[in-house]
Amino acid sequence: MTEVRLTRKGQATRDRIVAAASELMFERGVAGTSTDDVRAAAGVSTSQIYHYFSDKRTLVLAVIAHQTEAVLTTQEPLLSTLDSLEALRAWRDFLVALQQGYGCRGGCPIGSLGSELADVDDEARQAVATGYTRWETSIRAGLHAMRDRGDLRPDADPDRLALATLTALQGGLLLTQVRRDTVALEAALDSMIDHIGSFAPPR
Repeated sequence: MTEVRLTRKGQATRDRIVAAASELMFERGVAGTSTDDVRAAAGVSTSQIYHYFSDKRTLVLAVIAHQTEAVLTTQEPLLSTLDSLEALRAWRDFLVALQQGYGCRGGCPIGSLGSELADVDDEARQAVATGYTRWETSIRAGLHAMRDRGDLRPDADPDRLALATLTALQGGLLLTQVRRDTVALEAALDSMIDHIGSFAPPR
């Protein structure tokens, strides 16, 4: 896709459309959100939406990118330093508190989009997978740092542990949404952190 250089005002309008679409699709799903819904929520005209997005599918791809940035930016101060068991526990506490603040509603914005779109739009599936890869990479970097520093034994596999941690997180978020409590999320993350800790060398 050719990059279009936008004016500051144009970029602000585009951002407002994407933010409105992201909020609506998070609440109602992609199928439950029409471009008319987005137009009304963003306070723009139909022609403005189609000036920035050729169709709803293009808008959905922008929403995936937006939600990925939002999720990772919210966690960035902790994600960038996940290089100790204490840091992993602080991240766990942050994620649990975040879900409690949301009333355990909505689940994971990236995961919700992936669940709805993965089998119907391969480009959207790949965009969601890219978002997950960025998330996993941050976890992996911290675990590699722990092993390199000697806080984990040489037989620890940071790549596999990072993938398992993200998988546990996603399952915990789904059950948090369904059960309306964070017990499953806490259990999943606590179990993974304990498992990571089991690779600590004897002192």
